[in-house]
Amino acid sequence: MDNVTKTNSSNRRRRRPPGREIRIFTKYAPRRAPDGQALSCTTDTTLRPEQLLDLYRYLKLTRLVEERLVNLYRQTKVVGGVFRSLGQEATAVGSAYALQPQDFLTPLIRDLGAVFVKGIRPREIFAQYMAKAWGPSGGRDLNIHFGSVEKGFIGPISHLGDMIPVMTGVLLGARMQKKRIVGLAYIGDGGMSTGAFHEGLNFAAVQRLPLLVLAEYNHYAYSTPTSLQTAVRDLAEKAAGYGIPGHIVDGNDVIACYEVTKRAAESARRHGGAVLIEAKTYRRKGHAEHDDQRYVPQGEIDWWEQHNDPIDRFERFLAEHQVAGKEQLAEITASVQREIDEDVEWAESSPMPDPEQAAYGVFDNSIVPPALRPKVLEK
Repeated sequence: MDNVTKTNSSNRRRRRPPGREIRIFTKYAPRRAPDGQALSCTTDTTLRPEQLLDLYRYLKLTRLVEERLVNLYRQTKVVGGVFRSLGQEATAVGSAYALQPQDFLTPLIRDLGAVFVKGIRPREIFAQYMAKAWGPSGGRDLNIHFGSVEKGFIGPISHLGDMIPVMTGVLLGARMQKKRIVGLAYIGDGGMSTGAFHEGLNFAAVQRLPLLVLAEYNHYAYSTPTSLQTAVRDLAEKAAGYGIPGHIVDGNDVIACYEVTKRAAESARRHGGAVLIEAKTYRRKGHAEHDDQRYVPQGEIDWWEQHNDPIDRFERFLAEHQVAGKEQLAEITASVQREIDEDVEWAESSPMPDPEQAAYGVFDNSIVPPALRPKVLEK
């Protein structure tokens, strides 16, 4: 493969078994557009036109659902905070789209697009954010803190690095059951500084489990710049510490994210072994809606919005390659908007959960009964 950087020293390379050089693949890394031209997407793809339009729908669905969530939040209809993926939707959508139906993933709060690809409907997200009884967690938790084993994703928790060893355990269990699945775990540049990230990825590397770790380099861990989180220039460099291959991908190019994840997944499925993928992207909104981003240098957000928006780039690609014109893309957007309108209405009509339901589902209620309020306290 072209544009390959070998990161290990010549001495260490001699000690490694043949074929075990540590590499960082940069074929789909970000590239500068020629002077005067706007960024588009890579043309090196196996995707068919209908799949490209499918990706476009997921991108628009993610952005428009999050815009509606902000609207509901300002109407005080959302319980808790709203966490947006504005500017980095392509990373989640493209990577999740590359998996096979039996594969598992574990998203972060900014990977709503991956959840949609796995089959969750907008109405479930709206009901979840509003803590309604018809939401996936029945009002027990908020935003995307829920999972669906049937659809193939494990719900995230706030201790983000902990999801790496959880997915490692899922893959170890699958191996013991002789199931050939790949696991994709998302992590942020800040989450990579946690001990759980290291322990989970190291175990997966040693056991040669088919784990893909997608590190989203979005420039900030809450308000801390990535340069103050780690001394490496590229997060993919950390792959060398685990003896696994690394990739750098343009996280705002949905096609590149698809291709890199697809190739990494195919390799992991065939040969086993973990892979670290670094997606270079940018978070144009704060940690949550309450974050005013005063820590961001003036003009930085505007630059990314004007020059490197993932949906703008993909629309430019679709037009350049005559996959779809403005009218067809407008029809897709209108269809998505109608679905959102219907699903918001459905979620708002959902009742609030009965208080006693909070006692159920904490433990396996076929073994341990729910801890309901003692009768003596009811008076």
